[in-house]
Amino acid sequence: MQIQKVLNNNVVIALDENGEETVLMGRGLGFGRRTGDAAPANLIEKRFTLHAEQLSDRFQQLLTNIPLPHFLLSERIIDRAKRTLGATLSDSIYVTLPDHISAAIERHKQGIALSNPLLWDIRQFYPDEYRAGCAAVDLIRDETGIGFAEDEAGFIAMHFVNAEGGGELPEVYDMTCLMQRVFGLVQEQCGVEPDRDSLDFYRFVAHLKFLARRIAAGQGYGDRDADLLPPVREKYPAAFACAQAICRMVLEEYGFDAGQNELLCLTLHIARITGA
Repeated sequence: MQIQKVLNNNVVIALDENGEETVLMGRGLGFGRRTGDAAPANLIEKRFTLHAEQLSDRFQQLLTNIPLPHFLLSERIIDRAKRTLGATLSDSIYVTLPDHISAAIERHKQGIALSNPLLWDIRQFYPDEYRAGCAAVDLIRDETGIGFAEDEAGFIAMHFVNAEGGGELPEVYDMTCLMQRVFGLVQEQCGVEPDRDSLDFYRFVAHLKFLARRIAAGQGYGDRDADLLPPVREKYPAAFACAQAICRMVLEEYGFDAGQNELLCLTLHIARITGA
């Protein structure tokens, strides 16, 4: 492959077999080389092709600003998370997570530790991603000797949630805050603490994640199953009243009219997790 740009001693941009720009990494790969040189195959440790031009630009900027070991460590964390989560992660994770981990390592060296105010909710709402975050913290400790607190596992978990949803990280925090509000209303209205280890709770959380994304996108369910609502309302009056309170909150605070189908789905989920 022909080198197009040398980013630093360890990273170059080259054209691959299809004429696409590819990031090549390897210790000493860019040392003493210029545009037009062939990239030595024996020095290439990793190669990445990011198809979004803006993302590729951010990726290149990142690689000139963080140590290569930090990036390679992050890449191993991402690879492990993909296997354990069984999910497709957005290419953006190769920019956001290395940037975060490198900054966290530098903060630790300076004696700075950030607390995570959403840690409890992350553990409850995103258990799979949280476990992947804990595995990442373990790998960082094993490879660098740095022992992060549990808060960092939560921060890393949010990057995985973001990469699964394809959104921006602030949207993920908004989604978590929405779920905090919803479960606060469930406890207030129904007077019941749901079993957070149950399958029904897991299903409700999954539904709320999609609700949050629909709110962000302004996409409602519609009212195609509205005829099912009266019998459900009669059978689960407490759950229905709670679902109404949630829909009112969503309308008042997010300007999103959830509609009859959402009201129906929320009622059924709430009935399952509370028995109301």
